[in-house]
Amino acid sequence: MRTAIILFLFHVGMVSAQETLQLTDGQQSPSATLEDVSWISGHWQGEAFGGIAEEIWSPPLGDSMMFVFKLVKDNKVSFYEIGHIQQVENTMILQLKHFQGDLKGWEEKDATVDFKLVKVEKNKVFFEGFTMELVNENEMNIYVLIEDGDSAEEVLFAYKRVP
Repeated sequence: MRTAIILFLFHVGMVSAQETLQLTDGQQSPSATLEDVSWISGHWQGEAFGGIAEEIWSPPLGDSMMFVFKLVKDNKVSFYEIGHIQQVENTMILQLKHFQGDLKGWEEKDATVDFKLVKVEKNKVFFEGFTMELVNENEMNIYVLIEDGDSAEEVLFAYKRVP
């Protein structure tokens, strides 16, 4: 189910270089704090799926950075996401849930789509199959690895900061 959801959400443009990473068997997520990714905070917007994608991230507070996402197409909300990057002991995890435009959930009640932390660099964070990069103060790229059966391809989702 995770593959289908990611495919639906992020099939925006093909990426030629590999930007996403995975943990190897037995590898643990590295130490990191929310301050390492506080640059994600803000109001971001871009075009996707023939509509407008909007994402709003809070600054770190209470061991998390929460976000909301919506896709508006033909002047109607297609779907929402709500999620967070959560500080868990000495590392982080990205978790999200999806909702239809009428707020009916896609995942089961207690289920989330989880992305474990792989690596943190200045202005770039790698979760399993999901990378966020601050290009400059007003642009952020998200790269997502899409798995479809036996094949996988990486796609790019580009945001611009909303003033």
